[in-house]
Amino acid sequence: AVSWLSTDILAIGAEKIEAFIAAEPGLAPHAHSLRNILRAAPHTLSPEGERIMAAVGALRADPEQIYELAVNADIPWPTVTLADASAATLDQAGYARHRQSANRADRKAVFDAFWATYGAYSDSLGAALFAEVKGNVFNARMRGHASALSAALFEDNLPDGVYRTLVAEVNAGLPVLHRYFKLRRRVLGIDDALRYYDVYPPMFSLEKAFPLAETKALTLAAVAPLGADYVARLDAAQNARWMHVYPAPGKRGGAYMNGSAYDAHPFILLNHNDDYDSLTTYAHEWGHGLHSLLASAAQPFETARYATFTAEIAAIVNEFLLNDAMAAKAETKQEKLFYLGEALESIRATMFRQVLFAEFELAIHEAVEKGEALTGAKMTDIYCGILKRYHGHDRGVMTIDDAYCAEWAFVPHFYYDFYVFQYATSMAAAAYFADEVRKSEAPRERYLDLLRAGGSDYAEKIVKRAGLDMQSAAPYRAVIARMDRLIGEIETLLAE
Repeated sequence: AVSWLSTDILAIGAEKIEAFIAAEPGLAPHAHSLRNILRAAPHTLSPEGERIMAAVGALRADPEQIYELAVNADIPWPTVTLADASAATLDQAGYARHRQSANRADRKAVFDAFWATYGAYSDSLGAALFAEVKGNVFNARMRGHASALSAALFEDNLPDGVYRTLVAEVNAGLPVLHRYFKLRRRVLGIDDALRYYDVYPPMFSLEKAFPLAETKALTLAAVAPLGADYVARLDAAQNARWMHVYPAPGKRGGAYMNGSAYDAHPFILLNHNDDYDSLTTYAHEWGHGLHSLLASAAQPFETARYATFTAEIAAIVNEFLLNDAMAAKAETKQEKLFYLGEALESIRATMFRQVLFAEFELAIHEAVEKGEALTGAKMTDIYCGILKRYHGHDRGVMTIDDAYCAEWAFVPHFYYDFYVFQYATSMAAAAYFADEVRKSEAPRERYLDLLRAGGSDYAEKIVKRAGLDMQSAAPYRAVIARMDRLIGEIETLLAE
């Protein structure tokens, strides 16, 4: 319905548009959007072409819908009998729960059954993902982009260098990940080779509850380095009726922040279980909530909405501040080991695992761009090579069974078009800013200005103004160095 908009604005011409912006104050809130349309001129088609591309958009949504129906409705998930004689149904939630079992035989049974099911449907799921990739390549070529990656990054004006530097630096940091796996094997007391099903059980346990009142207090204390105004805003927000906290029948799972109501306030949906994971989730979601509050206070409606590239920074900074505060005030060695172990696992899952996904996503798009056809078997082969490299299979760090390489079919984010890398860039930036805000008022204000900027400029430029170049190697090396430091702290505590 609005496919004509960009072409009509471009028909006016850049010179006249700039003159209109300069002459009409009422256009100021729209200036960034108008200039973004002008920036897209080389990739904008004729009015007829834009109508065709808009119509094709409905077809391009089909692969994800097919995938969602298959995994959520059609595939019959297996049931396995665990060591305690209980039966476990391995749908998505069941797998996520039972892969953390303390019983190693149970973990193996869960992995064997779950990934065998995905392997049995890899032809169909491979066809769906192949269709998704072909659609992305089609879009990139029709719009004159150099690649599907460039097309996906174009919307936020992100250079390919951010993506490729991230992948290169994480590969360079794999020895630190392998050091973590060796520590995990030692702590879990595994005598033979570490296996892929040994990744998920926690290394350390903590029998401690974090009810809502304590969760509020701990989060408020942890974010003190962000300044009195941030703390006051959070204090007022978390004591207002802005969140639905506890699980309930028919309630959606997970945790989410919705800040779309510009002239109201953010809404937080949680499923709080009074455990440490709930505490960190709480701090994370309120990082999003304060981002929305600060952006809406500083920006007009038109530029208050921010990009994903900056959104996760605000949430993960809060997580880092909380984890550091909890480790610093731990009352026992076991408690401190638990917090350090949780921090390590967060970096593994958000930095290394998401970049593994990002590297696979880039590989399958580049294969199609070269004219190759993708099948489920071909995707399994590509994924297996990357999975084994990341986990040190050929170096004797961890053994990856070939059957588990069907994992690519499990990841819905591959239908989000080069999305997952932003989890890792956000963690890298968050590690930098979490350290910087403790130093003095100046870096803290630069970080808060990042939050206040909302969507008033391109995300990478907003981050750069705050003092961090995401095209450089520095932020990625910083978070990998943080992981290395945490491993060292754990090893020192274990040696005491």
